[in-house]
Amino acid sequence: MPEGRRGAVRSEAARVAILEATAALFAERGYDHLSIEGIAARAGVGKQTVYRWWPGKSALIADCLLEGMLLPDRFAVPDTGDLRADLIAWLAGVEGVLDSPTGEGLYRSLIAAASENAEVAQRLRESLADPRLFAPRLRAARDSGEVRADLPVDEVSEALIGAIMLRALARTPRDPGLPERLVDLTLGPRPS
Repeated sequence: MPEGRRGAVRSEAARVAILEATAALFAERGYDHLSIEGIAARAGVGKQTVYRWWPGKSALIADCLLEGMLLPDRFAVPDTGDLRADLIAWLAGVEGVLDSPTGEGLYRSLIAAASENAEVAQRLRESLADPRLFAPRLRAARDSGEVRADLPVDEVSEALIGAIMLRALARTPRDPGLPERLVDLTLGPRPS
């Protein structure tokens, strides 16, 4: 007979309540003023319930983001038919989010959660470097001749995201021309 799971069974209703409380409090107060006690109170659970499932607020924030509860649809790549313009607009939008007080706290919490927990790090990588984010658009552009035929699609996705994330991590001031330069660097300059 298989050994049963030890401890309380994870309630889906409690999990959702905790994530919703985290997202709401994060939006109201920001990362620095977010507390496990406040999250537990808003969710109607004991703080030990929160700690049983998440090691801290960074992991909670990461789960909220990965579940689409924070910044929903803010990271969707637009599709106007002009790949280059869409990537530039997307990168500028991500820079704008990271420059905001809420975005900075969100980014810090994601870095902390990823450094504390390998599973969170993997989920975060899969979410941010999700092939569905850029890859289909890049492949279609490659197939239509809009970009070079040997364009390394996965590497371009990671390079664009990584460049913005590194600048945010270093708290480098926003550079309005950066999105265009990154797109030119990864796709090549716009044909004349």
